[in-house]
Amino acid sequence: MKLLEGKNALITGASKGIGRAIANEYAKQGANIAFTYLSSVEKGEALEKELTDQGVKAKGYRSDASDFAAAQDLINSVIEDFGSLDILINNAGITRDNLLMRMSEEQWDEIMTVNLKSCFNTVKAAAKPLMKQRSGSIINMSSVVGVKGNPGQANYAASKSGIIGFSKSVALELGSRGIRCNVIAPGFIETEMTDALDEKTVQSWRDAIPLKRGGAPEDVANACIFLGSDMSSYVTGQVVQVDGGMLT
Repeated sequence: MKLLEGKNALITGASKGIGRAIANEYAKQGANIAFTYLSSVEKGEALEKELTDQGVKAKGYRSDASDFAAAQDLINSVIEDFGSLDILINNAGITRDNLLMRMSEEQWDEIMTVNLKSCFNTVKAAAKPLMKQRSGSIINMSSVVGVKGNPGQANYAASKSGIIGFSKSVALELGSRGIRCNVIAPGFIETEMTDALDEKTVQSWRDAIPLKRGGAPEDVANACIFLGSDMSSYVTGQVVQVDGGMLT
């Protein structure tokens, strides 16, 4: 039996990396997939075909979730195209790393807008239809950096920590309507971004992790399957660290 059979999911920032893995694993579990992309148009179109070939309904939307009005339009379009929305996954995010002393106001503001405000925008837009159907699972992507901080990432850590506080508040506000809201905090996940890094550096990171490996995007996707499915029907307001024991 497929764990997400017939559920309609929206995943932001799904054209590559973790978002793409979530979309593919969700499709394998029978979910219909709406997803967003911004700059990676070709990758977005390729993903739509890839998902449709798995026998589910899939549609990509070129949309910027950090734009309040665009997020409202996105949620309306998805519900119109798919009939309902059951799972919302806020995965879109960026980094603009710098030491605090060198960090510009623009680097701070951009991170807050893309990483944190986008969660507010999509969750606020989806809240009313989810409350009306009295069900739904919201999954917001944070990071271990949002739990423990990291030098050179004060802006990123603040945005990802903000997602945790926001999500816990949403869980408390919407729980009585049957809506769950949880957070996933990935650790060191090996994606296209990490492929460009020096192998020795990457290996030293792996060695410092109790499980002695970096995570795969599918490791994060599997946690998303659990939190999106009815298997987690009594789980809300939680932060699930998918980090190989990094913060244990």
